[in-house]
Amino acid sequence: MRRAHDVLAKRGIPLASNQVEYSLLHRQPERNGVLAACRDLRVALIAYSPVAKGILTGKYTPQNPPPGVRGRQWNFKPLAHIQPLIARLREVGEAHGGKTPAQVALNWLIQKGALPIPGVKNARQVQDNLGALGWSLTPDEVELLDQASENAA
Repeated sequence: MRRAHDVLAKRGIPLASNQVEYSLLHRQPERNGVLAACRDLRVALIAYSPVAKGILTGKYTPQNPPPGVRGRQWNFKPLAHIQPLIARLREVGEAHGGKTPAQVALNWLIQKGALPIPGVKNARQVQDNLGALGWSLTPDEVELLDQASENAA
């Protein structure tokens, strides 16, 4: 990304954004330097799959896995392993007036400096995603979710 930024800059073209997978279950942009580089270069990090293909919504459990291919990837054992993270998302959401796990997960990304682009299938999901805006997690809550995410990895 830094090379692309430099090549574009030499031609007078700013690198505006970098779209990468980023969520509480996929934190590689923090670990591989992409998030820091985006901050340094003033490039917007756009986070795709910010609720991990629905896994961070809290609607899936070991007893109720997602359908299809995701259900094979997120079967009983992985879903059981992330339940403490889902519980933390619910706890933090309750402290903010009943925010959903998805809203908290999206707000966490915003606090990290990313622009999440959640997928939606219907108007209800659009409304739910909008609930991630207009409030902020505290630094302590971000740290709590960071820790819960590390334990879920």
